[in-house]
Formats: sequence, C-alpha cells, structure tokens
Amino acid sequence: MRIVIPGGSGQVGRMLAHHFHARGHIVTVLSRNPGPAPWRVRAWDGVTPGDWIADLEQSDVCVNLAGRSVNCRYTARNRLDIYESRILSTRLLNQIVSSLTEPPRLWINASTATIYRHALDRAMTEADGELGGNEPGAPDTWNFSIQVAKGWEEAFFSTPTPLTRKIAIRSALTLSPDRGGVFDTLLGLVRHGVGGRHGAGTQFVSWIHEADFVRAIEFLIAREELSGVVNVSSPGPLPNSDFLRALRAAWGARFALPNPQWLIEVGTFLMRTESELVLKSRRVVPGRLLAAGFPFAFPEWPSAARELVARWRRNSG
Repeated sequence: MRIVIPGGSGQVGRMLAHHFHARGHIVTVLSRNPGPAPWRVRAWDGVTPGDWIADLEQSDVCVNLAGRSVNCRYTARNRLDIYESRILSTRLLNQIVSSLTEPPRLWINASTATIYRHALDRAMTEADGELGGNEPGAPDTWNFSIQVAKGWEEAFFSTPTPLTRKIAIRSALTLSPDRGGVFDTLLGLVRHGVGGRHGAGTQFVSWIHEADFVRAIEFLIAREELSGVVNVSSPGPLPNSDFLRALRAAWGARFALPNPQWLIEVGTFLMRTESELVLKSRRVVPGRLLAAGFPFAFPEWPSAARELVARWRRNSG
C-alpha cells in the first residue's frame, strides 16, 4: 500500500510509519520540520498546497495526525495554535482530496476521546456517548479542548469526498515505552516514589497499547464497511487509582505518595502543561471495534503495563 501520514513526525506518527514501513509498504510523512527517516519525508506547512499533493494522488490511505501538541499551557497564543493547526490542515486536505483524480480510498483523521464529557457514572461509546462542552463547574481548559475536538471533526466531515471513505478516530492515550512519551512520564512518577493517585483518583483513564493502536488502524483499513466516528481505546478503562496501582505493581514499587489536586495544579504549572490531562475522567469504550470483532492483544491494563515496563527496562539497558 501507499500510505501518506500528514503530521507523522510525532510519537504516534513515527509508530505508524515504522510499523507500515517494516512491512514493505510505501510510507510518506508530511512534516513541518522534515528530517532524515527510513521512509520518505515531505515538507508541508499544513496551510498551503505543495509538492506533497503528488504523494496523495493514487495513494491508498491518508492518516492525518497534524496538530500542535496539547502538552502545554493553554495561553491565548497556544490555544490559537492548537486550534488552527488541526482545523486548517484538515480543511486543506479536504480541498486537495476532493480535487484529486485518484484520491486515497481511505482517509483516517485524528480526533480525541476528550470530546466526551467528564464521565464517572458510565462508559461512553460512539452510539450513546455524551459529548462535553460547558458542563456546570467544568474548567475553561476542559471546555476549550472539547470545542477543539468538535471543530476538528466538523472540519473533517464538512466536505463530501465520494471516492474516499472517512473515519475520525477518537483516540485514548496511546502508550509505548518510548522516551518522552506519556508512559515514560507516568513511569517516571512511579520510579521516583510519587506514583500515587492523582487527585481523588476516581477519574477514569482511557488508554490503548501501541500494538493494539497500529492493529486497529490496519483493521479499519481492511474493513471497508466501517466509516464515521470510531473510538480507538482499550475496552478496559479504569479509575486513576487502580491504573497507577497496576503500574506500580508492574514496576515492583511498594511506596508511592499520592498527588492531591493542589499539588497537581502547581506541578503542571511548573511543567508548563495542564492538569486536565490527568484530572478529567475519560471513560471511553470502543463499541464499534468490539462489534466488528477486533481482537485486542492487551484488553486489560495490568498485562499491558507489565509488557510496557519490561520493554522500557530493555530499552534502558
């Protein structure tokens, strides 16, 4: 297959590019900061057409992951960058894909599980999940993230592409043992004795192991009857306190200080990020993947945590 990955220079993009390249597929990554890679890397700015259009013509799959990282403080400047980097690049791709003679047969566009409301009471599937936005008492940062997600999906589905099937993936935390990723950060807390619950610890964590993430993308490519919105997460979200307890057990840690909400607010401010990433409850279940028969290799967190810890240790020597 010929696979084009706009915004593919981040952790998830590299994960997909490496997976498909290793299996003999022709991979092209579109990047604002192109650098050396085993696959083709084309420069693009996510705003204007360029030479990269030729790579989309006659391609099989486009997986758009473009968007500024949300791991930052939500200042006015950063909010604008987060919003425009997603919306403008998606609109540009709609313009190009709809104009091609032989466009990709499938376009998978990133979205986020954050689009659902803060959910402690029940799980959120594609069929019955409640989208968030302006819930009483919800912090402004939470509402901003939801509005970005809604605008992102609206920009994606707004333009008809009769020759191209479209899927928006509402992804949970994608966990791999790579340095600098989410798992590396969480394990760092455990290793340093501060891997206790975040806040009340009752908020749910939705996650997916990297192996299941790439397999889910392959599954969506193969199953031509699937389109629209798909939750890409494990079927086993669990409360933050249980999530961290399993991670401590996988590492072999017996001691962990809890992290009260006030300390999280101080810590995320000093780290120039937002507390939403750990305090909002994301209880997302992949209803459509399960109904379609997708076989998860890591449906439960304890076994996934043990496998990720083992590889993290091997990678660290």
